Amino acid sequence: MRIVVDLNRCQGYAQCVYLAHEVFRLNGQEALTYEPNPDDERRLQVERAAAACPVQAIVIDRLDGAEGSTTSWP
Repeated sequence: MRIVVDLNRCQGYAQCVYLAHEVFRLNGQEALTYEPNPDDERRLQVERAAAACPVQAIVIDRLDGAEGSTTSWP
């Protein structure tokens, strides 16, 4: 699984940090950092974090080789 966060869209609400703290971290009050290739064991946490993002800044790519495998949150 690969994730990308649109840091221009991210507003630092940190909902992703609360739901997947092993993947997303805040440095300071607003600087988000993240693991771009988390383990598949964290998939549910990452999907919940992406769904909870108020500005929908998180995109998940499953990397399973199937067409249409990208999950994108509008």
